[in-house]
Amino acid sequence: MRATDGLEVLPVRGIGDVTAGDDLAALITKAAPWLRDGDVLVVTSKIVSKAEGRLVEVPADGPERDAARAEALAAETARVVARRGATAIVQTHHGFVMAAAGIDASNVDKTHLVLLPADPDASARALHAALRERGLRVGVIVSDTMGRAWRNGLTDVALGAAGISPLRDHRGEIDPYGNELQLTEMAVIDELAGAGELVKGKCDQVPVAVVRGYPGAGDADTPGAGVLLRDAATDMFRLGTAEAMRAAATLGDRYDGAGDGAPVEAATVDRALATVAEVLGSGVDHTDDGIRLSGPDPLKLGEDALRVRIALAAEGIGSSARADDQGVLIFLGQPMTHNR
Repeated sequence: MRATDGLEVLPVRGIGDVTAGDDLAALITKAAPWLRDGDVLVVTSKIVSKAEGRLVEVPADGPERDAARAEALAAETARVVARRGATAIVQTHHGFVMAAAGIDASNVDKTHLVLLPADPDASARALHAALRERGLRVGVIVSDTMGRAWRNGLTDVALGAAGISPLRDHRGEIDPYGNELQLTEMAVIDELAGAGELVKGKCDQVPVAVVRGYPGAGDADTPGAGVLLRDAATDMFRLGTAEAMRAAATLGDRYDGAGDGAPVEAATVDRALATVAEVLGSGVDHTDDGIRLSGPDPLKLGEDALRVRIALAAEGIGSSARADDQGVLIFLGQPMTHNR
């Protein structure tokens, strides 16, 4: 795919309030009769949710409202990533990691909360198909606002997509200096969602933007935004800092067994031991069964065994420990799975 020669970002005004059962394709094409093939529609997830009836009725104020919101949050949460006071960062059932599961109380009457669409990719596909029936071959992005780790400020990202490739894969290309690109995949639907937000705003009642000029938009068969979600095996930041420390202290990812013969790379074990080598007061020996800690102080042995097991857990190695007359034997097992 060639690089774009330039983009134009246009607001779609006049859509008005959206209610359950509304035909979004009809509302959008009426408000923007100037749409043309190859455009990319960036549609705020809120109007998708409203049209699909994804609202929860709550009291207008008081502790009852807070309780109802907490109940809605619990229902939308698959896993708590971090919690600080009233702020909860959670993973939703879709797989998104967001503050408050994306539940929103803005641009809706005070007796309702808006949930995320149940399946944003399916919502994008349905809107893409409805617009195609009207003769428009366009890309559709369902967007919402998210914070970002290590960065202040918010930006819109893609929750769902259809009719546009979610990633621009540069792997295998040669840069101007002769280097082959090996890791570069650009999340173009996130970039386009962010561009669309610049003309939508949060208080202007402009829930749809059109990005014009991006090459390749409008294809009928493309992956959805779900391909951008990182799975547990490649997610190095599954928990907040305090939560990760608590999990390590309690060895929340346990390996319940000993000596099952599952292969564990020696270099990985050595790396774990090197991490805690300076703070260990016990003797450390490799045995056929695992790692032997020895020393005269039972309390120190216990502390060191915990340190070693935490270091092993950080490397993804499950373990169990058993005390005997010679000290503590730490059995090594198969790599742990992270199911929290």
